[in-house]
Amino acid sequence: MKPFKVGIIGVGNISPIYFEAGRKFDIIEIAACADMDVQRAAARAQEFGIPKACSVEELLADPEIDMVVNLTIPNAHADIHLKILEAGKHAYGEKPLATLLEDGRLVLAKAEEKGLRIGSAPDTFLGGGIQTCRKLVDEGWIGEPIAATAFMMYHGPEIFHPNPDFLYQKGAGPLFDMGPYYLTALINLIGPIRRVTGSARITFPERTVTNPSNYGRKFPVETPTHIAGVLDFENGAVATLITSFDVWGTKTPYIEVHGTEGTLLVPDPNTFGGPVYIKRYGHTDFAEVPLTHGYTENSRGLGLVDMAYSIREGVPHKANGELAYHVLEAMHGILQASQEGKHYELTSTCAKPAPLPMNFLR
Repeated sequence: MKPFKVGIIGVGNISPIYFEAGRKFDIIEIAACADMDVQRAAARAQEFGIPKACSVEELLADPEIDMVVNLTIPNAHADIHLKILEAGKHAYGEKPLATLLEDGRLVLAKAEEKGLRIGSAPDTFLGGGIQTCRKLVDEGWIGEPIAATAFMMYHGPEIFHPNPDFLYQKGAGPLFDMGPYYLTALINLIGPIRRVTGSARITFPERTVTNPSNYGRKFPVETPTHIAGVLDFENGAVATLITSFDVWGTKTPYIEVHGTEGTLLVPDPNTFGGPVYIKRYGHTDFAEVPLTHGYTENSRGLGLVDMAYSIREGVPHKANGELAYHVLEAMHGILQASQEGKHYELTSTCAKPAPLPMNFLR
C-alpha cells in the first residue's frame, strides 16, 4: 500500500518523535521538512535521513506531499493550518488547534470547504493507559460516570526551560499548555462538555528563570497561572479541573473518574502508559488493572497515523478537529467565566472518539 507522503513544518524540540513515527509506521513517509530557519531544517533532515529540507513555501507547493504536520509555536498554529489546507493537503498539528476561538472556527471551515482532514494533538489518549481506562468505562466496570477530578500542578516551566516566556503569554499558561491533555482524556472517557465555570488568577506577575543556562533572567506574566474549573458534561457528570504553575508540590492524582459502581484512577494524560487502578463497590482497596492495549511508550504521532488509516478507510479519525475545537472552547470558557462571574455555555460539541482497536497495527 502506497504510504502518505508527509511534510513537517517546524523542527524544534517536539519534532524528533514525529520523525521517528515516520520510521515506525508504514502508512506514512516523512518526505520533507521545513522551518523558518532552513539551515535548521537541513540539520534535522540529515539527522533523520529526510530527502528534502526547504522553506515553508516550497513544502506547501510540493505536489508530492499529501499531508503536513504543523509543529510551529501555538500562536502560529491556525495560520499554518489554513495555509496547509489552502494548498490542498491534510493538516495535523500539535495542541492547541488555535489560540483564538475564531481562528479555530476558520480552520474547521476551511477543512470542510476543501474536503480535507484536520487533526490535532494530544494523541496520548490513544495510548495503552487511557485506552485501557476507556475499555473499563465502556464495559461498565465503574457503572455510569457521574464525576471526575483532574489536577496538573507544579511551579512552572522556568525550573527546567531556558526560555519559558512564551508559556506565560496569552494563549498559553497551564490551562492552554497542559489542559488539552486532561480535557481530551476526560472527553474520551465521559463525552462532550455542556458548560463550564471557573476562577483564575495571576499569582506572580513576574517570573525568574532558574534553569542553569539562563539563571536569574526575569520576565513578565501575561496570562492566569492558577485556574480552577468546573465542567458539566452532556451526560450529567460534573468534573473539577485545576491547572497551576503556582504550587511547590502536590500528591493529588492526575485524573479520577467516579461512577455509580466504582472509581477509576487514570494515568498521567501526558503519557501513553499506565498504571491504571480501579476500586469497585464492595471492595476495600484499589486493584491495578493490566493494560489491554499497546502503545505504552512515547508514541506521539499515533493520531497522525490513525488519521492516515481513517482517510484510506473513509471513517472519522480520532484526534480530530472537532474534538480539538471543543477542548479549545472549554478552555476559553473557563477563563471567560472567571472574568464574567458566571457559567459559560459551550456552543460546540463533538462525538466521543471511537476506541482504538486492541490489535491496532500489532
